[in-house]
Amino acid sequence: MKVFVLKKRKDFVKAAQGFKVVVNGLVLLAALNVSGKNDSCCYVGYTATKKLGKAHVRNRTKRRLRAAVAIVFPEDALSGVNYVIVGRHNTTKLKFDYLTRRLRQAVKDINAQINEAYSPVGEENS
Repeated sequence: MKVFVLKKRKDFVKAAQGFKVVVNGLVLLAALNVSGKNDSCCYVGYTATKKLGKAHVRNRTKRRLRAAVAIVFPEDALSGVNYVIVGRHNTTKLKFDYLTRRLRQAVKDINAQINEAYSPVGEENS
């Protein structure tokens, strides 16, 4: 699946109002893409606040998150969903394979939340 980058503030705000999963190293936010864009892909936005440190720390955080997304999202992301990944204070200090495993688990957890919220009414989970 193709992964595109979110750039508009309204998409970040919408994701912040949607689903949320917090894991060691990152926070993953998600919302359905209802803007009528291509549904055979997903969109990802990256955020690193000034609380993390100076510009070089924030840039390294986002660079590591982009690399992890390139590995995880083509296999595990849902199409038609906007994801936002927020870097945390220890994102740059974690081993990359650990960060990738945490991101994969966060994506699976948030996809389960989305599927549960939008499953047909009256359908019981066995």
